[in-house]
Amino acid sequence: MRRRDFFVLAAASSAFFIVPGTSFAYVGPGTGLSAIGTILALIAAVGLALVGFVWYPLKRLFRKKPGAGAISPSSAPGAGEESAQNAASSRKP
Repeated sequence: MRRRDFFVLAAASSAFFIVPGTSFAYVGPGTGLSAIGTILALIAAVGLALVGFVWYPLKRLFRKKPGAGAISPSSAPGAGEESAQNAASSRKP
């Protein structure tokens, strides 16, 4: 099948399924509200997924880290030894 024939067949079949026919069906208020709720939930889920997967990593990437070159007192060499000695001396009466 040639490429042109494939596109003509795809367009014709798409038009057949897209164009609605006459339907004598009743859609009650519960069904309509369920459909609206489902659509709103889908939009919210896609929006939150974009925020979670795109916005927060970009925000973390562009955020400056304060004092990235400085050594904090708790991470300095020997800081753990001092705190251990202070804890041991505080237990003695």
